[in-house]
Amino acid sequence: MIQVKNPPEQPITFLGKQQQGGGYGKQPGRYDAYLTEVGPGTPCGEMMRRYWHPVGLSATTTDQPQKVRILGEDLILFRNKKGRPGLLHNRCCHRGTTLYYGRVEEDGIRCCYHGWLFGVDGTCHDQACEPGGGQHRDKARQPWYPVEERYGLVFAYMGPLDRKPPLPRYDILENLSPDEKLEQEGKSFYIGGGTSAEQPLAPYSWLQNFENVVDPFHVVILHSRFSGIQFREQLGVMPQVDWEPLDHGVAVKSIRELESQRYRRITQTLLPNVRIVPSIELTPGKGREVAWLVPVDDHHHRSFGVARVGVNEEPVYTRRSRIATHEGKTWWEMSEDEHQRFPDDFEAQSGQGSIPFHSEEHLATTDKGVVMLRRMLSRQIKAVQEGGDPLGAEPGEDRLIVVQAGNYFE
Repeated sequence: MIQVKNPPEQPITFLGKQQQGGGYGKQPGRYDAYLTEVGPGTPCGEMMRRYWHPVGLSATTTDQPQKVRILGEDLILFRNKKGRPGLLHNRCCHRGTTLYYGRVEEDGIRCCYHGWLFGVDGTCHDQACEPGGGQHRDKARQPWYPVEERYGLVFAYMGPLDRKPPLPRYDILENLSPDEKLEQEGKSFYIGGGTSAEQPLAPYSWLQNFENVVDPFHVVILHSRFSGIQFREQLGVMPQVDWEPLDHGVAVKSIRELESQRYRRITQTLLPNVRIVPSIELTPGKGREVAWLVPVDDHHHRSFGVARVGVNEEPVYTRRSRIATHEGKTWWEMSEDEHQRFPDDFEAQSGQGSIPFHSEEHLATTDKGVVMLRRMLSRQIKAVQEGGDPLGAEPGEDRLIVVQAGNYFE
C-alpha cells in the first residue's frame, strides 16, 4: 500500500495553463447567454417577446387542443367553435392540470378536471362545480396571449400588452393574382433535413440557424465543394460579398461573375428571427418566401415558412426537399455514413452543439455578417432593458415591409 506523506492542503486540479495549443489545461467553453437564452426574464427572451411569432398553421389549428412550446413556455393552441384561435398557458389556473385534455366549446376551452371554461382571452366563463357557475369567476383568469392570423399562420404576441406592435405585412406575400396562392410549412428544415412534420424541432439554438443566413461562404464550401453540388453549380462560384445594415436587419449582397453574366444575390435577415432567402433554383427576381426561426427554448427551435406559388405548381416545399440530394436520395433517405461524408446544413449547425461555445470562436473577415447581426441583436436587447422599443417592434400603424432579397442577373 502506497502512503502519501504530507498531503497537500488544497485539492489537486488538473486544469493548468494551456501550452502551445495543446488540449491540456483548456478552459471550459462558454456560450453568450445574453444572445441565446430566451426564457421569461432573460435579456434575449424579453426582447423576443416584443415581436410577433408564428405558433401554428391556420389550417391545422382546430378544436383539438395542441401543445405549443415557445420561448421556454408551455402553451395550448386551439380554435373555439366560433372560429377564433386562442393561446393559453397549459396549466389550468384552478388546480393546475393541463388544458391539453380540455374540451373546446363555442366560447372557449373547458378543463377536463373540474369543468372551468376559459375564453380565448383567458376570461373564466363558467366554473361548473360552483353555485351559479361561479359567483366570483371574474376574479379567475387563465394566462393568455393575443393571437392574429395572417398568410395562413397563427401569430402570437407574448410581450407587455401596452407595447404590442402591429403584425407586419410583407410586400412579396401581398396582392396575389387569381393564379397565385400562399403555401405554408411548419417543418424546421425542408432542405438539409433533420426534422419532419411529426418531429418539427431542431435540437439546437435558433441563433445558429439565423446566423447561417448571413454566412454566404458556407454555400460555396459546404453546399458545393465539400459535399458536392447540393443546390446549383452557380452557387459554388466564390462571391464578392458586402453586408448592409437595414432599418431592422442585415442584407447580404453577393456578386458572382459567371461565364456569360453577372449574378447578384441578396439575402435578408430581419429582427428578431426572420429569414428571407431567394430561390435556390435561381428563379430571377424577388424572393417569394418569408420564414421565421422560432425559439422553442434555449436548446431547440423550429421554423415556419410562407411561400408565394402558382396555383398549379407542385408544392414548393415538396419540390425543394428533392433539390439537395445525394445520388438521388433525399436527406431522410441517406444513411448515417452518407450524412457523415456528405453533410448539409443540419449536420453543420447541430454539430456546433445545442448552443455553441462562443468563447472558443475565432471569427474572421468572412464572418462580418455574423458580427453585425449579433451587435444588432445586442442593441435591441439593451434597448428593451432600458425601457425602449426594439427596432421593427414599435407600436403604431400597420407596417408593410418591402423585401430586397432576390436573384438578379445582369
